[in-house]
Amino acid sequence: MAVLRSIVFWLAAAVFTLAIAVAGIVTLPLHRDVTYRWCIHWARVLLWLMRVVCGLRVRVVMREALPPGPAVYALKHQSAWETIAFPALGPPISGVLKRELLVIPIYGWYMRRLGMVPIDRSAGAGAIRELMRRAKDETARGRSIMIMPEGTRLPPGRAGRYHPGVAAIYAHLGLPVVPVALNSGLFWGRRSLLLRPGTVTMEYLPAIPPGMDRAAFMTLLQDRIETASERLRLAETGEPKPAS
Repeated sequence: MAVLRSIVFWLAAAVFTLAIAVAGIVTLPLHRDVTYRWCIHWARVLLWLMRVVCGLRVRVVMREALPPGPAVYALKHQSAWETIAFPALGPPISGVLKRELLVIPIYGWYMRRLGMVPIDRSAGAGAIRELMRRAKDETARGRSIMIMPEGTRLPPGRAGRYHPGVAAIYAHLGLPVVPVALNSGLFWGRRSLLLRPGTVTMEYLPAIPPGMDRAAFMTLLQDRIETASERLRLAETGEPKPAS
């Protein structure tokens, strides 16, 4: 049944995405907030399709109030789900994404217009400087920054290396960083088109205030995200917590 539901979802999502992408081209010359709202509408419809077709719901948990202004949101990355859902459910953001995604026809047009922050991983220190400059511009306009510190999707239960870009942004912007834990990979795996029914939990963890030492910040960020994401995984799967 999950396979059949997924097929129906992808057919509906493809038709809707094509229609809204073509129709939305008229928004590109307008103020970028118009394009942003158009894309948020697309994301919310996809979440609705996931719920009614695949039985995939979402639960948002907040451990404390979110920062009142721009902040950096550092997300666990297990699935394509969070790249769709977080902009629709969270504050207005500019996301950090791989520069090569900007060359994709139509998709790249939208990403450029929305002010997404590209990073060229092969450019070394120059890429980090450009990342910080663009992130500074976006937060000055009132947008928060969304970043996946691991840089790639990993299956539930696995932790990747946290890249230095998040620490550079943290130090340069002087803004709080909100870790975000997820269990999305249990329902929509990496490199998979199968969406399983259930409830994705997205949990906002306590914000890390600005001003910490870089090494201490990275240790705290990874510990908060990985500990909470593993807790969410175990709660969903019913597996016992490993002995310490």
